Amino acid sequence: MAEIMPHWLTKQADLAPEETAIELEDGTVYTFRELKEASQSFARKLKQLGVQKESNIGISSANHVDMVVAIHAVSYIGAVAVLLNTRLTRSELNFQLNDAGVSLVIGQTEFDPVDTYFRTFHDVWNSPESSADLKNEIDLADPFTIIYTSGTTGFPKGVIHTYGNHWWSAAGSMLNLGLKKTDKWLAALPLFHVSGLSILLRSVIYGIPVYLLEAYQKQAVHDAIMERDVTIASVVTVMLRDLVGCLGEMHYPATFRCMLLGGGPAPKTLLEQAKSRQIPVFQSYGLTETASQIVTLSPSNALEKLGSSGKPLFPAQLKIDKKEDGIGEIFVKGPMVTNAYYNNAEATEKSFSEGWLATGDLGYADAEGFLYVADRRKDLIISGGENIYPTEIEGVLSAMEAVDEAGVVGKDDEKWGQIPIAFVAVNDPSITRETILEFAAQHLAGYKLPKEIYFIDKLPRNASNKLMRSKLLNEYGK
Repeated sequence: MAEIMPHWLTKQADLAPEETAIELEDGTVYTFRELKEASQSFARKLKQLGVQKESNIGISSANHVDMVVAIHAVSYIGAVAVLLNTRLTRSELNFQLNDAGVSLVIGQTEFDPVDTYFRTFHDVWNSPESSADLKNEIDLADPFTIIYTSGTTGFPKGVIHTYGNHWWSAAGSMLNLGLKKTDKWLAALPLFHVSGLSILLRSVIYGIPVYLLEAYQKQAVHDAIMERDVTIASVVTVMLRDLVGCLGEMHYPATFRCMLLGGGPAPKTLLEQAKSRQIPVFQSYGLTETASQIVTLSPSNALEKLGSSGKPLFPAQLKIDKKEDGIGEIFVKGPMVTNAYYNNAEATEKSFSEGWLATGDLGYADAEGFLYVADRRKDLIISGGENIYPTEIEGVLSAMEAVDEAGVVGKDDEKWGQIPIAFVAVNDPSITRETILEFAAQHLAGYKLPKEIYFIDKLPRNASNKLMRSKLLNEYGK
């Protein structure tokens, strides 16, 4: 039986039409009524351009209010928003666009490195409107967004999020953190990441404003918390480190109640620094597949369980496939977890069993059931909140004729948490690090480029011919 509800934005605009939905750094404010009217107008213009129900529409933009409007507009048509990471190269983007069957990409002029038909937000706004009806209800089982996450084979996988996934993610977060009438959630994380997108959807579900920053700047985030009545901010480790330094000996206003930390475990020393400055840091654990956080510390446990990601949110479940040392693979289950990868039955079958998602991450739960993440996937590199898979970089480096084989690992870094470093065996002694990086830059986003390159005679492998990454780092990368 279908689970139907009124369209989120239409309902919120009816309940609180003059309440603030979006607030910008320059002081511009959009009410829920204004956001609804703009989104519906944009939807009619998209329909006139040929966008239909179930069309997969790419959105490529920084955190601009037009991106917010476009995401809601897609939902009024019943199309699916494929959110594109603006930091990717043309080849990376075109893989995702082809894989998802995207027929149209909309976005800002400066983000146009794609082969698919592209229209700027300005183009759409200048188009005529269709007279066709828009959706006034939401079926929670319908797909709403697709966000690509890197695959361990080097090929990204499109995570399908239904309206129900997003709804339950928002509900679980609220049941954990609570909801206050004065809440204002700061969005400095990219909206094309699920952690940023989820802030927008919580806004229309909760009826609270989003303070939207086009890009992360530590001073702007600091000022928003200190002076603009922000009560909740979503951050990753590198941002928290910046903000701790920015705060110095000052203290945040008493109204600031949550620094929601995601994107990988934070060093305990950093958490202790935040605690000493009375910054309310709540660690969380989640994946693109779980529509943002699925395990989060609660306010009552934030200080006594330093380093823990917390317990599963109310509608979620967690289990650990324990090994001898008590650490095992983390499995999660719940209505916020995706059911499938787009156009990838093999990956779906491999990752899901009876509703449980095999995360590939390692961790353990203490006697009280609090999760501690021991390793964010065996080989995953998390740099500044961005997931980087070594095999993707290795595939690019190995495509060079002068490179026989390549191995990539993550190295601890004070600023970014980790950085990718590469080890290459070459057949041309004249090849240089600069030449390798120049080649790689044509195929990889800047944050994926190796920050160090080492030349070695042969990569270490075990009896099964599998690359021994730990040996690479221990013996060569120090």
